[in-house]
Amino acid sequence: MSHPHVAATVAGLDVTVSDVDAREAALREAMPAAALPRAGTSEGRQLRRWLTQLLVTERVIAVEAAAAGVTDAGAPQEDEVLPDETARLEIGSIAAAALGDPLARAMYVHITADVDVSDAEVCDYHARNPLRFATASHTERGWRTATLEAPALDAVRPLIVEHLRGAVRRRAFRLWLDARRAELVRLAPGYEHPGDPRQPDNTHRH
Repeated sequence: MSHPHVAATVAGLDVTVSDVDAREAALREAMPAAALPRAGTSEGRQLRRWLTQLLVTERVIAVEAAAAGVTDAGAPQEDEVLPDETARLEIGSIAAAALGDPLARAMYVHITADVDVSDAEVCDYHARNPLRFATASHTERGWRTATLEAPALDAVRPLIVEHLRGAVRRRAFRLWLDARRAELVRLAPGYEHPGDPRQPDNTHRH
């Protein structure tokens, strides 16, 4: 992968510098200039590395979906997989961006279908977070106030199951994606992961 026009390979197939250029151009056209770093700066190169990661992630998902016979038919809506900002932080910005594609969400379902939580985990969570799903109380004058009474486990069990199941499935998908990228992706110099401490534009230092 020493060709100067290749940014990365996925399962031996090229992701070209032109692919990265096109994705960057589309992003810059869609976003206000002030929201993005200037091209050619350290931050601009980091943006290109992030876009390269998104491109290779999309390619990995496409390769794996084809191998598994998965299509985007019946894919869940994005907010079913990533219901809030916490969920996006849990799974990471690149995976979250990739899950904007229905095929990625279909693969998410495929990969995580057998991932679930036990009743013991549900009970333990409720014991540690008794007020997590408590609702506001109404006073006799109609005011709403924070409740001090924990709901019974059975009353909030479905909410806890949904909360925990979503978290463990996002983690399972992220770990699967990390493993498949490590196996299938090769990055050219200058297109390393933005967080790679060996690349010169990584300014995160301890």
